[in-house]
Amino acid sequence: MIDQLDISHLRTLDALARFPTISAAAEHLDVSQQAVSLQLKKLRTILGDPLFVRTGQGMAATPYARLIAPHIAQVLAGLHAIPLPSSVRPEDVERTLVISGTDYTQKVIVADLVRDLRHAAPKVKVAVVDLEVSALTRKLHQGEIDVIFTAEGIAAPGLVSMPLFLEQYRCVTADRALADAGTMSLAALVTHDFIVTNPGGASFTGSADGWFARQGLQRRVVASAPSFFMALEYLKGSAMVAFIPARLLPCDGIHEIALPKYPPGYGVVAAFHPTAQNDPFMMWMLERVRARLAAR
Repeated sequence: MIDQLDISHLRTLDALARFPTISAAAEHLDVSQQAVSLQLKKLRTILGDPLFVRTGQGMAATPYARLIAPHIAQVLAGLHAIPLPSSVRPEDVERTLVISGTDYTQKVIVADLVRDLRHAAPKVKVAVVDLEVSALTRKLHQGEIDVIFTAEGIAAPGLVSMPLFLEQYRCVTADRALADAGTMSLAALVTHDFIVTNPGGASFTGSADGWFARQGLQRRVVASAPSFFMALEYLKGSAMVAFIPARLLPCDGIHEIALPKYPPGYGVVAAFHPTAQNDPFMMWMLERVRARLAAR
C-alpha cells in the first residue's frame, strides 16, 4: 500500500498533520478544499486508516497518522534537498571521474581539465584511460567511463555528443629551408614525402587523400604513425611533411609550411551516456571545458 503513494499524497499528509483544518491545509498547498478532501479520501483507501477525523476544533490525527508524520516530513525534506543543476557546488563533490580520449584530446583538453579540477573540485579523483573504440559504448553504458573526448563521428549512436570546437590542420616539416621558402603550391607539396596518422592500423591512407583527389592531385605517403605525437617525432631529422592539428603547434623542431588552402578540419566533441545529462557535476564540468576551449 505504501508504494502507491506519490509526492502529492505526501504533501497532502504533511499539510493535514501541520494545519488544524482542511481549509488551512488547502491554502498552504494552494489548492481547493475539495481537492484536499478528495486526496484524503484516496489516502484513507490506500493506507486503510481514517488518518484525520473531524472534531469541534477541526481535524485530529489518528495514532497511525501521528506515527507516519515524521517519516513523511523526512521524505519531503530529502526531496527538497536534491540540488538543481545550477546549484552544484563542485568544491563539495566527492567522486571519481573516468575520462577516455585520444592522445590528442588528452593533450589539448584533459591536461587542462585535470589541473582545473584540482583547484575547483579538489575532492574529485580523475582517471584517464586511452580510447578503445570497440569497447566505448559498452563501457559508457556500464558506467566504467563517464565521458569521452574525441573527434566527431567516433562516438557510437545512442550517446550524447556535445560539440566543443572545430580543429584545423596545418602543414609542417622539420626542414626549416622548406618552411622558409614561402607559400607552397599544392602541386609542389605533393612532390614531397608524407607521413600520415592512423591510430587503428598500418594504413597509408589519410583523411586528406580525398581532399587532394578533389584538387586533381595525389600525394605520396611513405610512413604511417599511430598518433600525431609520434608523427611529429618521426618528422624530426627527415624531409617528410605532414598535416597536424593546429592546437598541437608550435612544436620544437617543427616548422609550418604556408599553403594557399588546407584540408577541412574536424569537430571535437564530448560524448557521454544520456543519463549524464541529469548529473549536475558532469554538466558543470563540460560547460567549463567548453567555455575554456572557446576562449582560446
